Amino acid sequence: MLRMTKKLLFAIEAVLDIAYHAGGEPVQSSDITERQGIPKRYLEQVLQHLVRAGILAGTRGPRGGYRLARERRRVSIGDIVRVVRSMETAPDPLDDPAGSILGHKVVRPLWQEMQERCMEQFDAMTIEDLCDKAKGSGIESIATKAFDYTI
Repeated sequence: MLRMTKKLLFAIEAVLDIAYHAGGEPVQSSDITERQGIPKRYLEQVLQHLVRAGILAGTRGPRGGYRLARERRRVSIGDIVRVVRSMETAPDPLDDPAGSILGHKVVRPLWQEMQERCMEQFDAMTIEDLCDKAKGSGIESIATKAFDYTI
């Protein structure tokens, strides 16, 4: 079932943070935690699932961190939603056989249709779109500060 959870919100924010602030170096989870206020216990778990799903790439070591595994215009919000939904352990109430005939024939199909429409919207929106919104909102990117033009 599609619902906004802290984990989903944090996952989208973390991927956006990585895309927006990466520059040429990987982004460390401690930097994401500091900038976004995401508890480390949520963040590390979500980041590892995003790596396994091919949305992020992880680099180990003292200068390691995370970066997008593909171009930000090729990562949709729907991709992130699916990863986080796969982490959920609670059963989907739409799959529960209990309920009335009205629930099974009218309400659940309506809810399923609404979820499908919502996922279509999420699939159409990319991390690049969110980066453009962040830039348009006047949020400064750490990546633009990181360049040193000293010769």
